[in-house]
Amino acid sequence: MKVLFVSLFVVIIDQVSKLMVKGLSIPFIKLNIQGLERWQKIPVLGGIFNITLVENPGIAFGIDLGSNFKLMVSVFTLVASMGLLYYIFRNKEKKFDFRLSLALILGGAVGNLIDRIFYGILYDYAPLFHGRVVDFLDFRIFNLFIFNRTFGNYVFNFADVSVTAGVILLLFILNKQKITGDNFNSNLEKALPEK
Repeated sequence: MKVLFVSLFVVIIDQVSKLMVKGLSIPFIKLNIQGLERWQKIPVLGGIFNITLVENPGIAFGIDLGSNFKLMVSVFTLVASMGLLYYIFRNKEKKFDFRLSLALILGGAVGNLIDRIFYGILYDYAPLFHGRVVDFLDFRIFNLFIFNRTFGNYVFNFADVSVTAGVILLLFILNKQKITGDNFNSNLEKALPEK
């Protein structure tokens, strides 16, 4: 299935960029990439865009609900990714834009899943399935301070961009079918490709 090359491309771009920002040393092949220190910032576009190494210990927006929750999120993401891959294969003859949206979501999910499963071991700070997701694309659009937290600084990665793009594309596809609240199920069946 050609659409899975999109997923593979997302995973490769995501992982290469994360390893470049975080750094990697493999002495036996004489590979040494000097990464950034945590919270080190490289200005790119004035005060609006920076490369800043942030390691997200939890889920979206850095929400960390503990070690057991992290394991559950990792396992759930793994199972959901396998289910999504199966669904894409099962619907390989359906509309390209629909399959593309799912491939983008799958690529992003797998990109961040690799961090969660392996980065703790690779960088020697946590066991398998307990790694932190590497974020580094730092956009500072506005700063809003509410309830002792600052909002407006968004740090993410290419996997996050891919998932977001896939969801937006999927919503656009569903919106093209003019789904209304009163007959959502029947319209959803029409919007999605036939089985």
